[in-house]
Amino acid sequence: MASKEYEAVLKVLLEAVQSVNGAGQQAPEGIPVGVSNRHIHLSQADLDTLFGSGYQLTPIKDLSQPGQFACKETVTICGPKGAIEKIRVLGPVRSKTQIEILTGDGFKLGVKAPARLSGDLAGTPGITVIGPKGSVQTTEGLIVAQRHIHMLPQEAAAHGVHDGQIVSIQVDGPRGGTLANVAIRATDTSALECHVDTEEANAMDMSSSTRIKIIK
Repeated sequence: MASKEYEAVLKVLLEAVQSVNGAGQQAPEGIPVGVSNRHIHLSQADLDTLFGSGYQLTPIKDLSQPGQFACKETVTICGPKGAIEKIRVLGPVRSKTQIEILTGDGFKLGVKAPARLSGDLAGTPGITVIGPKGSVQTTEGLIVAQRHIHMLPQEAAAHGVHDGQIVSIQVDGPRGGTLANVAIRATDTSALECHVDTEEANAMDMSSSTRIKIIK
């Protein structure tokens, strides 16, 4: 075989091998993790009572989910056994006040909060919220956030899941493992992120640099 013909055949073979290898490669797997501490979402009516009529929240940091932000404002929550100060307010205001605590906080407050998705407040306990201008006794709204994954509908399709589906996730690392009962929240305004609270993150050594995998 002539030298030029040999080089041409070799080039074709190399391109074919590279094509096969490339077809087998996938984008880096893993969904980023967002770790959430205790916080509160306020209705405008409760915001007015706690901070003064017509009060507007003061954003200090954008959060990962579009339109959501941490605020300068904090409140104190009180239960039958104790209180927790400096609960961060997250904005924007909502139609109903929602207080998200850690499971361990319930022992200090003397209230057992159920694990719920955001907005699912029916049958949840209430609590006293104290601000600089007044206090509110809520009739419901105290929850421990159920772990969940935010994603766009097209991302859900790519992962083979759908909105409202309950899945498990795999966490790698020395303290990793599997977490069940993770809800999929697929909406057009979501940014891809798995939300866990600080207790869950500490137990499995998760941080903002952690990436998890969905297992079904």
